[in-house]
Amino acid sequence: MKSSGEIVVRSSGSDRVLVIMAKAPRPGAVKTRLASSLSPASLSPTAVTALYCCFLEDTLALARSLSEVEVAIMCPGSDVNELAQLAGSDVRVVAQKGGGLAAGLTSVFAHFAGAHERRIIAFNSDSPHLPRSVLEDAFETLAAHDVVVGPTHDGGYYLVGAKACHPTLFAGDGMGTGSALERLLSRARTLELSVGFADPFYDIDVADDLTRLAEELRLAPERAPRTAGWLKEWELAAGPSRTTSRTRSRTGYRTGTGEL
Repeated sequence: MKSSGEIVVRSSGSDRVLVIMAKAPRPGAVKTRLASSLSPASLSPTAVTALYCCFLEDTLALARSLSEVEVAIMCPGSDVNELAQLAGSDVRVVAQKGGGLAAGLTSVFAHFAGAHERRIIAFNSDSPHLPRSVLEDAFETLAAHDVVVGPTHDGGYYLVGAKACHPTLFAGDGMGTGSALERLLSRARTLELSVGFADPFYDIDVADDLTRLAEELRLAPERAPRTAGWLKEWELAAGPSRTTSRTRSRTGYRTGTGEL
């Protein structure tokens, strides 16, 4: 298998590209913020990694469900071969240049934007619960704007798209903070780029997000079947403690206790 920084597959020739920002599923390397918000007894690093694998598989299935879209993964260089094995031969896996999410997003648009205008959207690998209609609408919004952004409730964003590479759009710090969205919009204004918005949604970053996802998938497991199955098994193993935690969260006593 090639290890030059990109696993090459035949291009679909589509003018729509959907790029998943991912890492290889290794204990201690994925969903670290989620893990730190949960008690070690509730979800071990190995269990977090298994959950992330489910996220990634369901997110890939979601991406593949869109018609006439080229699907790709952007990841750290050390993760290319491992993710290529997980993703399959129909998904291009590309190594980002530099470290961190800002470098990864810059790499997305530098790599996929070319001489012919393409609509390129990057989103998170922990988005199996995202409705397909949100992605379709984001591509439509991008047709009429320079940039499209999907805001999250905590001041960040779960999705960003553009039709060209703007190297300074993700420059500087602030990624992963409550001001990430405002920083992005400020840079877009400086570059005189028009911005359209996708529907607000949520990432799976902390315990409360995982609780919300579990409750939604309990009602509609077909949205992310691998993740729903994993969460169901975990809930059964957790037993009564999960019910106690959920009751406290809803009554306002405690949230984010590390238990579903």
